Amino acid sequence: MKVAALISGGVDSAVAVHRLVEQGHDVHLFYIRIGRDDGSNDCSADEDIEMCQLIASRYHLPFEVVPLHDEYWDHVMRYALDTVKQGLTPNPDMMCNLVIKFGYFEQRWGHEFDITASGHYASTEIDPDGHKWLTTAVDPVKDQTDFLARITYPQLQHIIFPIGDLPKSEVRRIAIENRLPNATRKDSQGICFLGKINYNDFIRRHLGERPGPIIEFETGRQLGTHRGFWFHTIGQRKGLGLSGGPWYVVKKDIENNIIYVSGGYDTQRQYGRSLHLTETRFITLDPWADTPCQGVEIRFKNRHMPAFLSARLSRLSSPGEFLIESDQPVQGIAPGQFAVIYDPTAHRCLGSGIISGQNLQ
Repeated sequence: MKVAALISGGVDSAVAVHRLVEQGHDVHLFYIRIGRDDGSNDCSADEDIEMCQLIASRYHLPFEVVPLHDEYWDHVMRYALDTVKQGLTPNPDMMCNLVIKFGYFEQRWGHEFDITASGHYASTEIDPDGHKWLTTAVDPVKDQTDFLARITYPQLQHIIFPIGDLPKSEVRRIAIENRLPNATRKDSQGICFLGKINYNDFIRRHLGERPGPIIEFETGRQLGTHRGFWFHTIGQRKGLGLSGGPWYVVKKDIENNIIYVSGGYDTQRQYGRSLHLTETRFITLDPWADTPCQGVEIRFKNRHMPAFLSARLSRLSSPGEFLIESDQPVQGIAPGQFAVIYDPTAHRCLGSGIISGQNLQ
């Protein structure tokens, strides 16, 4: 099989390539370069590309660096900036997968191959009717299906995930055993593949600062000053600069540039049970297209975390509008973020919707 393998310079995609070669596929490596937003030399990308070149040389594979700089900034980063300016919480990684990795890349390069391989921790399966489903990885801590929950069905049909059946420890072991050059390289912590860029620095560069008060929600007492509501998200605890905590962001007044916080480890202000979703999209198909879909059992995530939360899902009146009612209190329900919907066993990732901020308790 002729495979386009997306490679990042990290150990996960390198082991994915190793497994593809072992399986006898005709593999062509691609590194997507997007550049830096400040016009400076992207040292992190240079290091990544050098590592990719070493992997290509090791396995005698063709390697190509493909530029998608303009597309990335026009679609992913513009989305992120527009979202935070509205006081909402974006998820650039989800948009990156939808628009860049499995969007523009597929349209311009990937479609020439039988399949595109990615180093994501995820899996797929085919049901008896021939439908392909996105399924969770073996390693629950590393599972990345929540970052893939916005992709389309045509995109899913052209993707494989070679390491989805491996725990991270096994990926490292394979890399060390085969003496891959990045076997001990640390995992990247940046936004999508922006490398080592600091998120707050990125926001500051584009939106600047706008000082405003941090106010205790229960008393109205000002506790400090923030540098702009766009630096903060609902449920945030770190980075507030307040003493006597912990303090959690529980509300934002966008019009007046006020951040409201509530104190204590068990403050109920940081929790809710209802998540109102808009623009809900199912990847393969809507499992409840022919049913009332009122209070059906699901699992879900409202942020990247190992735990899957149990809930009931109900379809509302408008297209793409759903309500998730969690069986347990949910910390930090942030409007603008995506709620990712799974089947009751947390095996199939069904799709996602945007948290609107309505009906929060």
